[in-house]
Amino acid sequence: MTKFVKTIFNPSLMKILLKNAREQKGLKTREVAQKLGIDQALISKFESGTRKPTKDQIIKLASLLEIDFETLMVIWLKEKILYEIGQEEFALKALMVAEQEIKYNNSISSKKISSSLQKILNEIDSLKSKLETYKTVDTLKINKTLALEYTFESNRIEGNTMTLHETDLVINEGLTISGKSMREHLEAINHQEAIAFIKDFVQKNSILNERDLLTIHNLILRGIIPQDAGRYRKIQVMINESTHVPPEPNLVPKEMEDFFVWYEINKNKVHPVILAAEMHERIASIQPFIDGNGRTSRLIMNLILLQNGYVIANIKGDYNSQTKYYKALETAQIKNNKEDFILFIAETEKESLQHYISTISQ
Repeated sequence: MTKFVKTIFNPSLMKILLKNAREQKGLKTREVAQKLGIDQALISKFESGTRKPTKDQIIKLASLLEIDFETLMVIWLKEKILYEIGQEEFALKALMVAEQEIKYNNSISSKKISSSLQKILNEIDSLKSKLETYKTVDTLKINKTLALEYTFESNRIEGNTMTLHETDLVINEGLTISGKSMREHLEAINHQEAIAFIKDFVQKNSILNERDLLTIHNLILRGIIPQDAGRYRKIQVMINESTHVPPEPNLVPKEMEDFFVWYEINKNKVHPVILAAEMHERIASIQPFIDGNGRTSRLIMNLILLQNGYVIANIKGDYNSQTKYYKALETAQIKNNKEDFILFIAETEKESLQHYISTISQ
């Protein structure tokens, strides 16, 4: 069987391949035309490159001339793409976006939402509808309290030893806590400012892009590691107690470019909770920054949730919650199975909605 995989970038390969395969079979153009049920002149045009076969004709030609079907289809599709957009200014960018969308469409065709995930998504949307009935209630104080809890828990996940009360004193009273490092103080202040940023971002109906991600990270590390705040890492990093190896630093800009392409394709296609979880997992897997990846990925996740009318999903920093969180993330990174992680985020959002509604209805 004829193979031409290694030379498919030759622009005239289709006509050469068809002619060589026909001659190797000892067939005349008239005989091929008769077997395909088409005019002999078409076969001559296929072999001269002045006419392109249809997909149905490609299928028949591959069978008749014993050409590898995949090889012939790749060549046919490549020439079809070149003919349509080969001279367009943004052809390469369009192809990159198309590649991501094809990958996504192929993945969702084989991966359906599990019944357990669908059940919790339905429960979340029911709670969201219930939350909307409280629109007339003044939520300023509640939101301030919940934002404080979020800062406390998110920093606790990363090893900050301040209590909730101490975090409150630092943020709202401007006090310095004896025995706590300057970094721990800055982590509390910075995270609260980052929350304010994403809330303002949502209120303005802004469109998320790379600059916004870097701004959020800059807020997280401001005054802590100023030279790396808002900048992609230049060195290799490892994740504590994880077997996942993030990409090398020279690959990070391209990985993040692909990340935003993926976001643009999928932001209106999947349930917002799934989208938020995926955004979190992808940033955490790339580890684009030298530090602050966890806080940044959770803030991006919650930005997506807030944009879609949900509440901040506050992942707890206690030992059991952390263990479950990291285990689900590790499974997504190592086994490429994101179900457990998406379920974990969905459960967290459900609990956060229940807590919000309980607080607001008191």
